[in-house]
Amino acid sequence: MRFGKTLKNSIYSPWSGKYIDYHKLKVLLREHDVTGDGSDSDTQWTEQDEEAFVQELINVQVDKVNAFQVETSQQLRERTSACETKLRPLAPSDENEVPTIVDENERKTIASEVLQELDGITKEVSELEKYSRINFTGFLKAAKKHDRKRGARYRVKPLLQVRLSQLPFNSEDYSPLVRRLSVMYSFVREISSQGVVEPKDVEAPRFGQDSYSSLKFWVHSDNILEVKTYILRRLPVLIYNPGTSKELETLPDDPTITSLYFDTPQFDLYTQKVARAPEASSLRIRWTGNLKDKPAIFLEKKVVTDDDRSKEVKVQLKQKHVKEFLDGEYRFDKKLHRMTDMGNGESEQAESLKRDVDELQSFIKEHQVQPMLRANYTRTAFQIPGDDRIRISLDTNLALIREDSLDEERPCRDANEWHRTDIDNVGMEYPFSTVRTGEIARFPYGLLEIKLRGESAHKAEWVNDLMVSHLVKEAPRFSKFVHGVAQLFEDYVNSFPFWLGEMENDIRRDPETAFQQERERIAKRAEDDMAVGSFLGNRASPSVKPLVGSPISRLPDVESSTRPRPSPQAAPSSRPSALEGVSHEVPESSEQEDRPVTLSRLAALFPTFSFSRASRVQQASVALPPGVREPGTWIKDSGPVKVESKVWLANQRTFIKWLHVSILLSSLSLGLYNAAGKTNDIARALAIVYTCFAIFSAAWGWYMYEKRSRLIRQRSGRDLDNTFGPIVVCIGLAVALVLNFAFKVGGTRQWPFRPD
Repeated sequence: MRFGKTLKNSIYSPWSGKYIDYHKLKVLLREHDVTGDGSDSDTQWTEQDEEAFVQELINVQVDKVNAFQVETSQQLRERTSACETKLRPLAPSDENEVPTIVDENERKTIASEVLQELDGITKEVSELEKYSRINFTGFLKAAKKHDRKRGARYRVKPLLQVRLSQLPFNSEDYSPLVRRLSVMYSFVREISSQGVVEPKDVEAPRFGQDSYSSLKFWVHSDNILEVKTYILRRLPVLIYNPGTSKELETLPDDPTITSLYFDTPQFDLYTQKVARAPEASSLRIRWTGNLKDKPAIFLEKKVVTDDDRSKEVKVQLKQKHVKEFLDGEYRFDKKLHRMTDMGNGESEQAESLKRDVDELQSFIKEHQVQPMLRANYTRTAFQIPGDDRIRISLDTNLALIREDSLDEERPCRDANEWHRTDIDNVGMEYPFSTVRTGEIARFPYGLLEIKLRGESAHKAEWVNDLMVSHLVKEAPRFSKFVHGVAQLFEDYVNSFPFWLGEMENDIRRDPETAFQQERERIAKRAEDDMAVGSFLGNRASPSVKPLVGSPISRLPDVESSTRPRPSPQAAPSSRPSALEGVSHEVPESSEQEDRPVTLSRLAALFPTFSFSRASRVQQASVALPPGVREPGTWIKDSGPVKVESKVWLANQRTFIKWLHVSILLSSLSLGLYNAAGKTNDIARALAIVYTCFAIFSAAWGWYMYEKRSRLIRQRSGRDLDNTFGPIVVCIGLAVALVLNFAFKVGGTRQWPFRPD
């Protein structure tokens, strides 16, 4: 489907005039002009035509879309605040826990009205996200058409990407707004149901049991080694197959993992995953090492449910049976019969395997999927043996390769094969230099994934320091499959992930800048939490609980002792997909419920401050995982020293000023001494005093220059000012001048400077 038709079908009717005018851009581009080697259209394409197109795309259309997104986002926040104002009289007051409005019918009427308004706000928030995504795609499509048609003389895509990176419409996080809506939904439904609480789902994974929090980051190639060494100081490298090494003293290399992702020719699975549709599914074949070594092959299907949990179905296959299984001809009949005949409790396993086989083959047959993309990468895993509370993997040398046969004249893969034999038969490895241009995309960064299970793992200070440091860049919901399709099949899809706009930016950051950014996010988060805290009486909003994937949730100073306890009636807050992580609630002691609301709000505003001696003791006695020590230095101080030139120059300039003072005093003392003669002892004595001050000024300037240089190199937080030297010089000179004047006026001695 052409993008123009996709855009038309995606328009939300109340906003019909606010979308990108894609048709106008095509008219300005004169898309239907004849092109060729003769460059007839290029001859007619003038500087005025180029200026008109760029002006319309970069300024008019981008500004229109951005202005509408900013205005609508602000209106949604104002409407949310208005709903909070309406609900505030229904909430218990701080003093006596009695609502301002006690009449039950009036309470239900207000709650019903607010519920309708919340439904409208929620719908528009969802539509606004779709609006941003389709317009972002439209800008990239228009720039691509321009560069393809006029690229011989003009290129506009780099300029567009720079412009888009400066605007918030394609990168704004709606999670804070969704959290506020979630709290109000919970509060309104509690009133509507007269306080009846629905029973909890006993099957739901709970914090500290079998569920994990998964967080993903990009790592610049300059920081990969530093990240590895930092993790190695806390976690050992996990060896997948220690028996593969033939020599005892030789450790095996990091394994190379290959994943083949399936999709339909229309890329339906990709579209569902980008749009985060409910019940979005993915299918892949995965193996480790070279295929010619006959490794174990796994066929995996993952489904994301409505509540952001994932369900996985997996079977292990031999290489010779993969093609037969995909065609529906191989069904593990021999293995199922053997498991059934043996008994010993394996009959249940046989039934489970049969269900998995039926589900996988039904999915393949129903959707007519085929291999589309290959992801090949080297993985370094870190984990304490026998302790899986903290698991970290670092993927490098990621290559995304087309595996499709969509082009019948020039297929990337033989349609009769399930994989590319030109790569696997010869054991081709990274960087896959013989793969044709346009069929491969090499990801420029490393991928860091951190999986945490249990309260102690989430409180590990060294993990929090790494996640908020300048060494990594947060990449929530990043997917190798989505990124590969967006890069290699851009002509086949009409939706792109937002992180594509950041690929042209330098993800490296200054350590101090990264630290300050996290502090600013904490302050912004506290403001949002304060807006909804009053609905829960003396308990703060459940939105105070940090979301998985949010940098605020990982700062070491946001401890559970200062986090208010979540309300049992609170609806689950908005979370990333279960493919990236599951949000959890931290159990708190019953003392948290008895805390005054004032302390809860102060704790939200000042998360680093503890309001009781017990909380400070609790913070000081946090249990660290086995083998983990408290870091001696901050990670922001462990990198190479990077100081701006003006800091060094300021220090040098101060030293030169001191030398200037020393030279002036030396000149004064030398002139005074020479003019005094042998008989004027007082003048000669004062000359010696001035000489001492000159020597002191030079020595003091050198001492302070060296001291300040050392403090700058050490990133010390100490103050660089020191008033001792200037005070000594000023007072000494003042005393010397006063004495000189006194002796002159008294006329007790003959002075060399007598007026003629």
